[in-house]
Amino acid sequence: MKIEKAKQLTAKKFKRMTGVSRKSFELMVDIVKADAQKKRKPGRRPKLIIEDQVLMVIQYWREYRTYYHIGLDFGLSESAVCRIVFKIENILVKSRKFSLPGKKQLWKMSSEEDVVVMDVTESPIEKPHIGQKRFFSGKQGEHTLKTQVVIHQKTSQVICLAHGLGRIHDFRLFKNSGIKFGELLKVIADKGYQGINKIHQFSEIPIKKPKGKKLTKEQKKYNRELNRLRITVEHVNRRLKIFKILSNRYRNRHRHFGLRSNLIAGIYNHELAL
Repeated sequence: MKIEKAKQLTAKKFKRMTGVSRKSFELMVDIVKADAQKKRKPGRRPKLIIEDQVLMVIQYWREYRTYYHIGLDFGLSESAVCRIVFKIENILVKSRKFSLPGKKQLWKMSSEEDVVVMDVTESPIEKPHIGQKRFFSGKQGEHTLKTQVVIHQKTSQVICLAHGLGRIHDFRLFKNSGIKFGELLKVIADKGYQGINKIHQFSEIPIKKPKGKKLTKEQKKYNRELNRLRITVEHVNRRLKIFKILSNRYRNRHRHFGLRSNLIAGIYNHELAL
């Protein structure tokens, strides 16, 4: 669907189709137009106007169809679609309008009222030709890329992301990410972060059932209350994975996955602020 037809959709249907609101879409268009004016060069006009180019990229993230099928809809070749996707993504990243707060923000957060939640989500990938064991996730039973998501519990804002291969353990991914928390910051995570208490004092994870024994009523109650706070990050993961490029089998080069997931998370944060 090109921009002429997309404009006829209601705000609700537009967001359902693209995954973003009209305001976010218009901001992206303005960013790309500003960049085009700086690099204005003589030559043949592009086949698609900027609005259609941005819409095509968003639909690519949202539906994750092949370049071939998207090219059929927009009257472009596969290579042209690929060039436009990479061009728009790089422009949006360089603009820093959709940048995440980053790891430094966690170090600055030292209030006792602040609570952050961590979780690791996985995205399936094509079976690698080389180094298959490094990408194989025993939990998912397939080859994956892992993404560690750190959010603010009250606002649901994504603070930072970290990425790793499917085989890496969640806690090892946390160590490799180099994240440091403010001294009084409360951190909530799942059972995959066993031992985080030794690194950060104010960390809470569900109590693990002892081997051959059962949890007490008090322990079960504690786990339920903790899970009520931790469920926020699961909702964030669901909203990020509305974009099928993060939930379907990832077909592109792995080095671009981190850029795209950070960009989509930044757009999600922008949507929260509207």
